[in-house]
Parts: sequence; C-alpha cells; structure tokens
Amino acid sequence: MASEKELSDFLKSVEKRAFKRAVYAVRDEDAALDIVQDAMIKLSENYADRPSSEWPPLFQRILGNATMDWFRRQKVRGALFRNFSDFEPAGEDGDFDILETLEALEGSAGSESAADALSRSQALGLIEAEIGELPARQREAFLLRYWEELDVAETASAMGCSEGSVKTHCSRAVHALAKALKAKGIVP
Repeated sequence: MASEKELSDFLKSVEKRAFKRAVYAVRDEDAALDIVQDAMIKLSENYADRPSSEWPPLFQRILGNATMDWFRRQKVRGALFRNFSDFEPAGEDGDFDILETLEALEGSAGSESAADALSRSQALGLIEAEIGELPARQREAFLLRYWEELDVAETASAMGCSEGSVKTHCSRAVHALAKALKAKGIVP
C-alpha cells in the first residue's frame, strides 16, 4: 500500500501533462482543469490503496473516462439549453503550455543562441498545433505513449482497446505528424 506522500507526488508529476491532454480534448482550459481535478479525486478516493506502480494506467483511464463524461454532459446540456456561445470557436489564450515550460527549463542553461531558441520555440509551437489537429483516438494514443511514456499494454488498458489498436493509432499519428511537419519545413 502506497503512502499519502507517494500519491501526492504522483499526482504532482502528472498534473501538467494531464491538463494539456484534457485541453487538447475539450479545447477549454476551465473545463480541462475541472476534468483533471475530478480524475485526481477519483484516483485518490478509489485507488489510493493500490500499489503506486498501478497508478499511471489507472489515472490515464480515469482521465479518459472523465473527459468522455464531460462530453456527455455537454451534449445533454446542449440539448436542453441551447447556448449560442457554444458555436464560437475556442480561443487560444495559452496561459499554460507544457512545451514552453520544458523549453524554459532546457534553455535555462544559456548554451543556445537567441536564433536557435526562437527557431526551437517556433518548431515546438507548430508541433503542438499539429498534435491538436490529430483525430481524438490518434492524439490520445500518441500522448499516452510518448508524453506519458506508457507502454503499449498500459496505453491499451487506459484507452480501453487492444494493443494492436494502440499501435495502429500511434503509427497513424506519427505519420500524420511527420507529413504535416515536413510540409511546414520541419524535418528531423
């Protein structure tokens, strides 16, 4: 059984990536924050007694379910109360950006030139935008595998699909990203 500190440390370690994943899914930072908080509460209430090694896929599954619950509530709310502001496109206010945070941490060594930093910043922005354009399942598989660093089995468990589906979604996401980024002049 894991300690309260281990649970707290785990939740701190996943909060920023989980928030970004939720923002990609719902395109609303306030809703994304609520979704992540709900997922963290559910993990704490229902699975705190589990070994800490089980938390990453459990949390990702809970986060995915909380996101789907949000969409269901939105659909019901939309059917009952037509809110015309829902038809406006979501704005890009960018208060929090994990890629910018990582960029700041990496760039703090001061070893790169301003031109290199600007170039990298622009490339990261393009990559983030292209990730946001991926189909939902591809984006989810990609983020779980490469941002959350879950293995194929853990990702399949979190997504509620087969390992083969995870591999297919990841492959399609990587190819789509590579094609889109190559068209914008970003090559590895």
